[in-house]
Amino acid sequence: MGKGKRISVQQRQLAICKLLENGKEVTILDLAKQFQVSEMTVRRDLDKLEQTGQVRRTHGGGMPAQRMVFEFDFLSRRKTNARAKQAIAAEAIKLVQPGHRIILDSGTTTLALAHLLRDYQDLVVITPSLAVASELQFSEGIQVVLLGGVVNKGSLDLTGLVTERMLELFTADLAFQGTDGIGADGAIYTNDLKMAHVDQKIRHQAERCYVLADSSKIGKTALARYTTIKNVDALITDDGAQEIHLTRFRENDGHVTVVPLAPRKK
Repeated sequence: MGKGKRISVQQRQLAICKLLENGKEVTILDLAKQFQVSEMTVRRDLDKLEQTGQVRRTHGGGMPAQRMVFEFDFLSRRKTNARAKQAIAAEAIKLVQPGHRIILDSGTTTLALAHLLRDYQDLVVITPSLAVASELQFSEGIQVVLLGGVVNKGSLDLTGLVTERMLELFTADLAFQGTDGIGADGAIYTNDLKMAHVDQKIRHQAERCYVLADSSKIGKTALARYTTIKNVDALITDDGAQEIHLTRFRENDGHVTVVPLAPRKK
């Protein structure tokens, strides 16, 4: 960074966070040289970032705090197969009508649906997801019910007995659920045992339940099997899914909606 290129304190601290995205430690000496400031200035920057939970100070530098690592991980998952998730959400929203009570579980595909719902009117959205609640909190036409429970470490979900008991208070017209995998036999999986109980309860409290899963999840298994495709009203996926799996799902009494992906913008 040449002379006359000094940046503001906020810009420098943001740049330090950017450098930490790879998960590696940064040193005070290297940062001072890069930003052409004193080592004392860098120490103040790192101290400030540590106070906000973005950096964990180390001897001679800093490394990403757990919160920061999680935020990068969540952002990465949200960007993965984003076109497919947006297309699936656009298809799912066609099922939503004014006056509906909807349950949205956690996951980046249901979060994409929540994003599309923001300007809808006369809806109730019930969710165990802090991310979904945050997406919809300023939507004037939507009443958001955030279920209580234990914050699931490493995610933005609420789980546990409190969450399950609160779900029993509500009935819903529609439920939209994500998944970590759908096996070749149509079994639906999650990597989170706690979330598996919540997902089962969601399915029981809704009149109709739809699973939203991009094609990367099709044909894969995960830690816990919590239902099968024939026990939900439909799977909505994108056209990247292998036809052999889709055919097997239909043979096992599963309903599948395949969404064509729009061409990539050049």
